[in-house]
Amino acid sequence: MEITNHPNSALIAIPSGSLSCKKIFFVKWEPNDNEEILRQSLIDLISIVVQNVISHKFTSIAFPAIGCGKHACSVDIVVQTMVYEMKKHLIQRKLSWRVKFVVNANQENVYDEFCKQVLTTEDGFHEATAYQLPATWEKSAEDKIRFTLSTKVHEYKSIVSNFDQAMKGKYTNIIKIERIQNERWYMQYLAHSKDFRKRLEMNTEKRLYHGCPEQAANAIIADCFNRSYAGVNGTVYGVGVYFSSDATYSHGYTKPNASGERCMFLSRVLVGKTTKGNSTMRTRPLGFDSTTDEKHIFVTYHDAQALAEYLITYK
Repeated sequence: MEITNHPNSALIAIPSGSLSCKKIFFVKWEPNDNEEILRQSLIDLISIVVQNVISHKFTSIAFPAIGCGKHACSVDIVVQTMVYEMKKHLIQRKLSWRVKFVVNANQENVYDEFCKQVLTTEDGFHEATAYQLPATWEKSAEDKIRFTLSTKVHEYKSIVSNFDQAMKGKYTNIIKIERIQNERWYMQYLAHSKDFRKRLEMNTEKRLYHGCPEQAANAIIADCFNRSYAGVNGTVYGVGVYFSSDATYSHGYTKPNASGERCMFLSRVLVGKTTKGNSTMRTRPLGFDSTTDEKHIFVTYHDAQALAEYLITYK
């Protein structure tokens, strides 16, 4: 009824009914595949909600993980933007609110990302000194760093969904997806991430693909993306480690093993400040952190600048 009576309203407030809150806000919002449009839409949404919470003189609010369900929006962008914007409003407006983010119980990767973003220092830019291992990581009495995901968990389904969308016609089936739990590498990556946030005052992390032969994949899992191997498969945009947001591009650098299986990493990469690269660049240009083709390729020049999060084995 409220929507019918106020079709042009950006926000509609209704009674809470049986829920343990005072009001329910409905805000007009549409998902978008364009990262910048998606980010700006979330910034606008948060701003509208904050203004209305202030006008109602409420002191707490709970947000759903917007767009992380059936819309399959980028979890990174959604979570980073929501947490950052709320922190910014709380600090700049000096608000003593209790803010909650509600996540579906089976969306472990979404929960993990919220944990990572929420557990930062109050300015919203710097990582906390103490680190917390991802909530999805499994405990193991052995010195084990490769864990095969169950096909039933959201973590697996989310990876497959994005991979399948990009790789249709390029593969027949996924053999397994392994989560890489290299704690030493993870700590190094977090330290690097802290430096990037402090220096750039923004989050420049991307989830990108890296294809390689099986032998190289095993070496990477044990000892990260070692730059000493840079240049083996080309140096068009610089002599570094290559990543791409396009899985089909990374597929071109995989090689089938004796069983016809190929390997591709899904990695977290700190692209930082990036610039167009060329084959003469043996390291990052002064003032930049990575090089790019300005489309989908990113080249890194520091071993801890990327973290292999998952290894996808497929045919």
